[in-house]
Amino acid sequence: MRSLRPPSLLVALLPALLAGCSQNLLRRESTPAVINLEPPPGVAAPAHTLPPVTASLPEMPSYGHLDGRQLEAALSRSQTENQLMQEELAAVREQLASTSAQLAASRAVARPLSSTDGNAAAAGAAGAAAAMQSAMGQLVLDDLPVRLDGVVLRIEIPDERLFEPGTANLLPAGVAVLTQLATEIERVFPGHFLGIEGHLDSEPVNPERWETPHQLTAAQAATVFDFFATRTPLDEAQMFLVAHGGNHPVVSNATAAGRRRNRRIECVVYPERAP
Repeated sequence: MRSLRPPSLLVALLPALLAGCSQNLLRRESTPAVINLEPPPGVAAPAHTLPPVTASLPEMPSYGHLDGRQLEAALSRSQTENQLMQEELAAVREQLASTSAQLAASRAVARPLSSTDGNAAAAGAAGAAAAMQSAMGQLVLDDLPVRLDGVVLRIEIPDERLFEPGTANLLPAGVAVLTQLATEIERVFPGHFLGIEGHLDSEPVNPERWETPHQLTAAQAATVFDFFATRTPLDEAQMFLVAHGGNHPVVSNATAAGRRRNRRIECVVYPERAP
């Protein structure tokens, strides 16, 4: 009898068929899809896909590169600046305290005015201004500008006649000027309130000596105050000082002559008398 042989192709494919459909040799492998995580325009990316943000702190000054001598110099400079600030603050506090005391004394002797006293008050102010202007003509001063400002009298003293340039150091010629001025004020306006105001121009002050223009004018006004209180008949109870810096020029600072006039001490005589 003739034996049956399976075809050769069937013999070749038989192991593959027995291995199951999961290993189909005739199926082509598919390429995995690529997922794009980039958000579409106008849509913010998810927070977990963003790179971490590290907060940057301001860089602190380092003194590690300085030696002992440099550190000591830096500390000394800092202490000097702090001392200057404390002195300026003390001068301002003294000025405010003195002004407050003078105002309190003036209010204590002033009579409260009602609305019906308006005309009387205006008449009184006009009378005070007229009296001050009349008394102004009695002053004997050497080339010092004097002007009536409302009811007060302002006497200008150029700083170049009083102080060494850019300082509060009184010149010998300044001693003579202040002595004569105090004598005339005491003669014509005995016991009247007297304001001592320091003024500067718009030029910067020497930074090695003064932090601000107000500090220099406070020192200059204090020098005049101390001179009047200790070496003239004027009483410290009738005086107060104000430091204006360069805030109140009388003329423009555009010219050298204008700046020279704006650097001044003003002695302001009030019509009221100190109690």
